[in-house]
Amino acid sequence: MNNIQLSASQKAQYNEDGYLIIRNFLNAEEVALLYDHATKDDALLSNAWDLNDQSGKSTRLTLWFTPGDDNFGLLVRSESLVSAVQALLGEGEVCHFHSKLMQKEPKVGGAWEWHQDYGYWYKNGFLYPDALISVMLALTQATKENGCLQVLKGSHKMGRFEHNFVGEQQGADMPFVEEALKRCELVYAELNPGDVLFFHSNILHMSEGNLSDKPRWSFISAYNLSYNVPFREKSTSCITPLQTVPDEAILTDAVTLSAQADFLRKENEITLNIK
Repeated sequence: MNNIQLSASQKAQYNEDGYLIIRNFLNAEEVALLYDHATKDDALLSNAWDLNDQSGKSTRLTLWFTPGDDNFGLLVRSESLVSAVQALLGEGEVCHFHSKLMQKEPKVGGAWEWHQDYGYWYKNGFLYPDALISVMLALTQATKENGCLQVLKGSHKMGRFEHNFVGEQQGADMPFVEEALKRCELVYAELNPGDVLFFHSNILHMSEGNLSDKPRWSFISAYNLSYNVPFREKSTSCITPLQTVPDEAILTDAVTLSAQADFLRKENEITLNIK
């Protein structure tokens, strides 16, 4: 694991652009271990569900709240990752809101509408968008062809847009998105396995469907600062300070995710949207 020590210029870049990419955060061995778990872990696979786009194509995902002692939980709580999140969010105790494994399969993986994470996290009762951040780890290559994330650079400064359901997803109010597209640079966040993308809760982002013959699998963790107490969220993970572990813990003997983990079920998916 790359021991991230974010520079002042990187923090300034995140504040200005609303996102930051760190290359080679995980090495090939660590990525291979996580991808192996992602594709073979019974709890992850049995708790996955589909979310359809407007065309009827779907992306499979698994979402849970409390990070455990499995390899994904150890990554979430690793000293380097937590310290990087702390550096970008500022003062306050870092907590874990939720993690999700995204599975966008070749030819059939669906798109995600333009949205802001805070567009619907607002409905969970979080009051401070600057205290929330998402971290995306590429488990496979993410390219234009297989539907990598697209972001509107600097759009987080526009504040929250209204969001409404579009099929099974929530999307931002399109007249506002169209104006943002005129003013902000569109960036394709292409990633190699092991790269991480940090992005602000208010940045506008979307992804196209996977039309390639290669999968796009990614792992996304959302973090929150403990003072940002939501008044409509039932899970207490988002206000429970993380107990960090050494970076090398991720390479300990393989531990699978517990079947008793607090997974989100599709029938309970109301205000959480994914990218």
